[in-house]
Amino acid sequence: QVQLVESGGGLVQAGDSLRLSCAASGRTFSYVLGWFRQAPGKEREFVAAISWNGDSTYYVDSVKGRFSISRDNAKNTGYLQMNNLKPEDTAVYYCAARDTLFSSGAYYTRRNEYPYWGQGTQVTVSS
Repeated sequence: QVQLVESGGGLVQAGDSLRLSCAASGRTFSYVLGWFRQAPGKEREFVAAISWNGDSTYYVDSVKGRFSISRDNAKNTGYLQMNNLKPEDTAVYYCAARDTLFSSGAYYTRRNEYPYWGQGTQVTVSS
């Protein structure tokens, strides 16, 4: 069983940066890690994903060039660096994991592709 705990959310101003962390319990180094977000009244949407070895990443268009996903398998932790934040980035951010048995690629963008989820961390960006 994999457990995920997010941290690093907060209240910032437009243009600021935040780094979210996702600490995983268990051996997750064969897992794709993904980040999703859910704004009030909206569906949970895909943000970014990274392959088990970090060689592949994938981003939703709206965050390309501003967000960067990474991972440290030695620490069982994933990260989402968010720069130049905008008010429309306000949401609860969730990390998710899927065992890919060391297969390459990070193109997992649908909620039902991830069996493991964290509890979420709130990110609020004021204008």
